Amino acid sequence: MGNVFMTVLVLLRHGESIWNRDNRFTGWTDVDLSPKGVAEAKEAGKILTAKGFTFDLAFTSVLIRAEKTLEIVLDEMNLKGIEILKSWRLNERHYGALQGLNKAECAKQYGEKQVAIWRRSYSIAPPALTRKDNRFPGHDQLYKDVNINDLPLTESLKDTVERFLPYWKGSIEPFLRQQKRVIIAAHGNSLRALVKYLDGVSDEDIVKLEIPTGVPLVYNLNEALKPIKSYYLADLK
Repeated sequence: MGNVFMTVLVLLRHGESIWNRDNRFTGWTDVDLSPKGVAEAKEAGKILTAKGFTFDLAFTSVLIRAEKTLEIVLDEMNLKGIEILKSWRLNERHYGALQGLNKAECAKQYGEKQVAIWRRSYSIAPPALTRKDNRFPGHDQLYKDVNINDLPLTESLKDTVERFLPYWKGSIEPFLRQQKRVIIAAHGNSLRALVKYLDGVSDEDIVKLEIPTGVPLVYNLNEALKPIKSYYLADLK
């Protein structure tokens, strides 16, 4: 019997950030991990090591909470030398004019129903920024090499899917086809975009899917890069 093709992909949402802790809309705002988030990243590295995982290369967004999570994990796994590829296309969904606002205060200002629509509908985006707003990514040196027309003023989950998938197909899939073992450290919504694609989740159901911070999500993929199985590497409380 010939070798059965299978490749391993691990998805990891960054550890808790300071703004996760403070219940604020974060989006592309570049905030650091909280102490709990650092501990979550260390635990992820420990469990990956204990379960015998290793990686050939890693991908992350350009936001520090994802970068630092990956750095801590690779340090725990003694894999600091592997190649790390970074892209803004793996960033969190951009929350537009809601970025930086406390979620409870938003509910008071706009009404719980409206905020729920912005947070949980698939294709309705929050109110947009203007390009003059300091929160527009075009003002940030991180994005100086990105076409200004590609930088969002706001995004729905659908928009996040549409900017993530070209990078997945063009930059990540080729390595998986070579059976490289890959870890992606990213964000709740960018990883939700990928899970939607891999598992064929409907527009209605994907908005109900929660990806926990700091818990590795393992995919075993076949030759067509379709999931054979997927599972979390932790007991979710």
